[in-house]
Amino acid sequence: MEVTRMIVIAVAVAVGVLVYRRITGAPPSRGSAAAAREAEALGLLPASRQNTMVSGPDPELERALAAAAVRGDWEPAARLLAATRERRDWQRRTRYADLLGDAAAEGDGAWLDAWEAARPDDPDATVVRASSTISLAWLLRGGAWAKDTTAEQFAGFHRVLARSRDEIARAAELVPDDPTPYVFEIRPALGFGYPHDEMHRIWKEITNRDPYHFGAHTGALQYWYAKWRGSKELAVRFTEEAAATAPLGTLLRALPLIAWWEHHDGDAKAADFRSPRLVALVDAALADVAAAPPDHPNVPGVRHLLAYFLTRQGRFEAALEQFRLVDGYVGAFPWSCYSDPGAVYCHWRDTAVRGARRGR
Repeated sequence: MEVTRMIVIAVAVAVGVLVYRRITGAPPSRGSAAAAREAEALGLLPASRQNTMVSGPDPELERALAAAAVRGDWEPAARLLAATRERRDWQRRTRYADLLGDAAAEGDGAWLDAWEAARPDDPDATVVRASSTISLAWLLRGGAWAKDTTAEQFAGFHRVLARSRDEIARAAELVPDDPTPYVFEIRPALGFGYPHDEMHRIWKEITNRDPYHFGAHTGALQYWYAKWRGSKELAVRFTEEAAATAPLGTLLRALPLIAWWEHHDGDAKAADFRSPRLVALVDAALADVAAAPPDHPNVPGVRHLLAYFLTRQGRFEAALEQFRLVDGYVGAFPWSCYSDPGAVYCHWRDTAVRGARRGR
């Protein structure tokens, strides 16, 4: 028993270190030495110093994540979540609870257990617990296609994901105005294959509380993809309607770019990125970011998206402007879709650096 306990502790420590490394920077990756020198001359960071957990600088969040992962200290996270609830800052609350839940699932989660033990029925610990359970379920499933996922993986996935339903309901009960629990319910909707009517019910709960919630829209877009519960037509229509009806500054004009990437990026040719329609979509998203509050929690994520598309369109100076604003952080789409997000990010960033220099 003692040997088994020591093995469990060793694994938990190793995973905790992994979470910490995601916060402080990814492992070094190979790349062009010349490109690295050009980027360094501009003050840009190598792949080894890119934070792979968050999309942009957020000192309070980073301290809370590090405190939880390294010291098992839950109090910075508790203060962070309480502030979002008191300010009714739902978009930030959703993002913070999501990332803290990921950290608890990837580590041993002891800090979250301690938080719940110290403050039973704390609404902030409750919503992080729901997020953590969902993240754990998806970790058990793995990221492979269904045909490559074992029956044991699916059994564990469904068992844990089912547990999240009660936790989501409890979080919604404790803070009735908060859309976050309903945003998190989108992931069980994916996993269990909720019918469209049930997804519409969830969507109504979200939009009644926060009609332009960016994280909710990106989550719902996943549901409407053909690979999950929708189709290409439903996904595109969802993004177009959101982009057309949302006020400028809500960032929802970025949604059509995300859908385009999903449907085209894998086999797109260089000319496809320069099509008039895609250029217009990028310009609309640029205007949306320019009009957004500077402290909008999802602005950095949209800047990453724009940096990628601007680079692919050969608009290197504009791309470099976006890269400068987020450099050091790569926990964002599209880099997070790859096994080494820091390396992929630096490849396209350095492409923009070289292109901008050639154009001067």
